[in-house]
Amino acid sequence: MKILRWIFWLLNKFFMVPLFRLGLGPFIGNPITGYIMVVKTTGRKTGKTRYTPLNYAIKNGNVYCIAGFGRSSDWYLNIQANPNVELILPSGPISGVVEEVSNPDKALKVARLLFKNSGFAVIFEGFNPFSISDDQIHGVLKRAPVLRIRPTGLGSGASDPQGWMWVTMTALTLLALYLILWR
Repeated sequence: MKILRWIFWLLNKFFMVPLFRLGLGPFIGNPITGYIMVVKTTGRKTGKTRYTPLNYAIKNGNVYCIAGFGRSSDWYLNIQANPNVELILPSGPISGVVEEVSNPDKALKVARLLFKNSGFAVIFEGFNPFSISDDQIHGVLKRAPVLRIRPTGLGSGASDPQGWMWVTMTALTLLALYLILWR
């Protein structure tokens, strides 16, 4: 499990988060890779902004996710200290407040949707998200809580200050100039 967490840490830090900060998030999500957002939390010890890519689902105006590595995940501990977060969704940024879904029936329905939205990542759980039983889902939810983010406003995205969309646009502009001037 430690190796898997380390692999996800590397993939997230050096691939997923930079792509979202560059404004390329809409090009990542699909049924194979899963539908992904980036959660921006405040570090409980440092106070620094921390970025965590997660699979998500939208239902009834709320955004849902699962703490896949459980209640010991750093980002989960951060939201316990401060439940106010920003999300970088492929469609745009929002801010919100995180709360755990305490109703087991609601958590079950949302978890099933989240598993279907997880793409290949659900392979690491060892089940088929389209045929998993309710009992199996309840087993997963004992260690991995379902979380609801209630939107409270707009967040800052890739095109806003501290975003990296300017890098993408500069690179595309330079590429266009190169193609025009040197062809």
